[in-house]
Amino acid sequence: MKKILLLTENFPPKEGGSGRWFWELYSRLPRENVIVVANDTAEGRLFDESHDLNITRVELESAEWGVASFKGIRFYINTILAIRKLIKEHNVKEVHCGRVIPEGVVARVLKLLSGTEYRCFVHGEDVETAATSREHSLLVKNVCKSAKTLICNSENSAGLVEKLAFETKHKCEVLHPGVDVARFVPAPPDEAFRQKVRWHDKRVLLTVGRLQRRKGQDYLVKIMPQLLTEFPNLFYAVVGRGECKEELTAMVEQNNLHDSVGIYSDMNDDELIQCYQQCDVFILPNRTIANDIEGFGMVLVEAQVCGKPVIAGDSGGTRETMDVGETGHIIDCSSPDSLLNNLKRLLNKASITDDRVSIADYARERFSWGNHVKKAQSLFER
Repeated sequence: MKKILLLTENFPPKEGGSGRWFWELYSRLPRENVIVVANDTAEGRLFDESHDLNITRVELESAEWGVASFKGIRFYINTILAIRKLIKEHNVKEVHCGRVIPEGVVARVLKLLSGTEYRCFVHGEDVETAATSREHSLLVKNVCKSAKTLICNSENSAGLVEKLAFETKHKCEVLHPGVDVARFVPAPPDEAFRQKVRWHDKRVLLTVGRLQRRKGQDYLVKIMPQLLTEFPNLFYAVVGRGECKEELTAMVEQNNLHDSVGIYSDMNDDELIQCYQQCDVFILPNRTIANDIEGFGMVLVEAQVCGKPVIAGDSGGTRETMDVGETGHIIDCSSPDSLLNNLKRLLNKASITDDRVSIADYARERFSWGNHVKKAQSLFER
């Protein structure tokens, strides 16, 4: 296998699905063939003491990703010089970019300077967001056209590339994120844990993910008073951090939902898995906001591997995470009313399966990292 350099700002301990995806994938490749370049933070350096993956930390945060400003130009020059040095030192044959912008722009210039090939990961929301800027859109098209491969996390993301970066469909390869099936497993009821997190004997809807509008936690908290009139034993558990936490907390206060909504922003990995295992239904009520979409929805896969039925918004690539109608349901979450009506319909019926074994078996077979790593290695060797 050739020597690979993964360039990504999004990498543990930074939270987020794409960073976790990169860690799970590249930590399973032969150590001698992988170098990771990730953002330099004190937390990152501490994290690196806990594993043996070859990681170099450099400053990858920038307020400007374009090339029409001094800040943007300075960021790219500094990053390009640092990566070029590492490529020479380690005889790197290929650069893998965590996103089209800014990492892909760095790799595009390096290819011009030294001929080093590169591949770009595409998550959906990144190329959609870039489309809002003429400058960024031009950069996306240039980077995509020169890339060896565009690794898309879903068919939906591949479709966005085709729409926004012309003449690059032939370069798209879909590689879904996987899940660690040794850690994410079904478990028997744990009354002690449910008491600890205030779930008690309630019917728990769980959402895991960054607290941001497109994830839809705000709409679900908003309709909880109406849901509780019909389902008084319902509890909504929200796990994550993000810019909408204050707003969500205020909504809970204003509607006196303390006994029916819990926001958990300090869960460790083990507690997160317990949440998946002990909830009743997992829901990601995502919606499209402007150009911000859910590219895939790894949390939906993690919930299913733990044997839980899932519900997701009909936006982005969520449909690709489940066997629709069997292990989960896709609903319209574009407004509070549509979310309310669809949830009432599902919660009132026996359409949400209790066949936990079949759900877990489906997700394990389709999304285990063992299968995904083999596909990735085959792709990287081309």
